[in-house]
Order: sequence, then C-alpha cells, then structure tokens
Amino acid sequence: MEDVGQEKTEQATPRKLEKAREEGQVARSMELNSVVIVTLGLAAVYLLGPALTAHLMGGMRHAFAESARTVINPGTVQGFIADQMGRFAVMLGPILLVLAVLAYLINVAQVGVLFTTKPLELKPDKISIAKGFKRIMSKRSLVELIRDLIKTTLIAIIAYQTIAGWLPTMMDATDMSIGAIAAALGRLSLLLTLKIAIVLFLIAAFDFAFQRFDMAANLRMTRQEIREELKETEGNPLTKARVRQIQREMARKRMMAEIPKADVVITNPTHIAVALQYDSKTMPAPMVLAKGQRLIAERIKEIAAAHHVPIVENKPLARSLYKLVDVGAYIPATLYRATAEVLAYIYRLKQKKGVIGG
Repeated sequence: MEDVGQEKTEQATPRKLEKAREEGQVARSMELNSVVIVTLGLAAVYLLGPALTAHLMGGMRHAFAESARTVINPGTVQGFIADQMGRFAVMLGPILLVLAVLAYLINVAQVGVLFTTKPLELKPDKISIAKGFKRIMSKRSLVELIRDLIKTTLIAIIAYQTIAGWLPTMMDATDMSIGAIAAALGRLSLLLTLKIAIVLFLIAAFDFAFQRFDMAANLRMTRQEIREELKETEGNPLTKARVRQIQREMARKRMMAEIPKADVVITNPTHIAVALQYDSKTMPAPMVLAKGQRLIAERIKEIAAAHHVPIVENKPLARSLYKLVDVGAYIPATLYRATAEVLAYIYRLKQKKGVIGG
C-alpha cells in the first residue's frame, strides 16, 4: 500500500538498511576510488620510474644489437612482439597488481565486504525513459554536475599557475643537458600531480559525505512504512495477543490437569487457591501444582473437591504462596514451617480415615 500524503521523515530501520545493502544500494564515492587509484598509481610509476626506464633501455639495446643479425620474417616479427610484450608485462605487472589491490581495499573501506549480483539484474525502472529522465534531473545529478565543473576549473587553474611558475626554468632548457631537462620535467610533473591530488582528495571527501547523506535521504521511511515493517518482523499486535491468550489457556488447562495429584489446596478462602503436592521420597520441598484468584480459584476448589483433595483455609499462607511461588516451583524455606503444619494436619486426617475405614 502506497503511503499517499505521508512524508518520509523517519530514519531507515536496520532491516531496510540491510535490504538496501543486499540490493547493492550503498554509499560509495567513485571520485574517491578514482583519486586514490590515479594518485597512488602515479606515485608508483614515479618511484619505479628509474627501474622501468633501465629495463626498457635494456630491451631497446638488445633489440638494436640483434637487429643486424636478425632475418626479417613473420616468425621473427612475432617473436620480437612477444618478447616486448613480456618485458612490458614484467615492468607494468606489479603496478597493475598494486592498483587492483588498492581498488578492492578502497571499496572495502567505504562499504565493507559485499558480494551481490542484484545491481546486475534487469529491472523495468532501469530501462524506463521516465525514470531515466527523472534521474538525470535529480538533485544527485545536479550536485555531480556542479562537482565536476568545480573540479575541472580548479585543475585548470592549478595547472596554469604551476606551469606558468616553471616557465622561466624551462626557458633556460636550451642550456641544459637532456638528463637535466628530463629531471626538470619530472619535478614539474610531480609538483603538478601533488597539487591536483590534494584538490581531488578534498573533492572526493565532499563527494563521499554527499553520497552518504543522499543515500540516507533516499532510504528515509514514512511512519506507516515503519508500522508495516514491524508487523512483518514482529507480527500483527492483534495476532500476537491472540497467540498469548491461547498460550495462557493451554497453560491453564495443563495446570488444572495437575490438581488431582495435589495433597492439599490452601485457600484465602474465596479469593485465592493454591494446590500443593509433597512426596518426601522424591521432592526436596512441597511444590505448587496450581494457583489462581477469583474464578480460577473457584475452579481449582471445584476440581479438588471432585477428586477428594483436602481444602484448608489459611489466609496468610495462601497469600504468601500465591505471591512468592510460581506454578511448578518448590516453596521457599521461609514457608516450610507453615506449610508443614498444614501437611501434618492433612496426614493425620488421612490416617484417621484409614483407621475408620479399616
């Protein structure tokens, strides 16, 4: 049922958050992924640059040295290509592996370990033109457009200022050796990369915060939705009340079935009735088989009378037993003496009846 006219003002419940996570709806910033991978990738290239250059130059020297003795044919060309590809794999393989691990770790840092195929499922709203247009014109798209414009503008400004500051140095490049020019360009590239990385990290941090805020806003619920969820998870209150009532009735029937086993029923006399059983050979103390007030107390006395269970009036003891002892529990030590007096009285009556009957 749609919640017509209701505003989504309530925070998402843990169950809805879990369902959204199962569907792949998580707060994740692709900007943060990109800036971490690109920045650390460039850092890896910069640190491994000398080794990569030496490896590449070694391969070129070998190729030029062997070129005079190499017969050009399809086999040698394929062998040369395969050799160069192998060299590039050796050079770039570790970097690509590091980047793959970084990409996984940055995703885990944002959303935790999550494996789901739900986002890959074809759904009608994914191919709906109306839904697509709505997504294009949404608040998220507007924020992302503004973010990209700011990012592009800042990168252009930083690049211009950095390169402009290095122009005097580069103007003197005619007096430098090739190695010095390469070193100067390397320093310029590193400085430019660091400045851009700082800006991108700040933008990525903003984007990550926005993604979390936007996800929380999209998952908000109406009060009716929360009530419906409670019904699903905990059951309808009316049904739960009915179940509890049935359970109480079943427990009462079991309790009433135990009354014929009692040795005595102690009463208030009209408001409370407590049925006790005691076997000195098997029980450490007398046990309460049944107890109740008013109508239930009357029913206990009826069943006791029908099965010739003695009924004894003892108001203080009846109240204490009813208040302190649960059905199926042994009486506490504080009530031993009062209970023992009642049981002794019952046993004396039984003995007299036995004598008379004999």
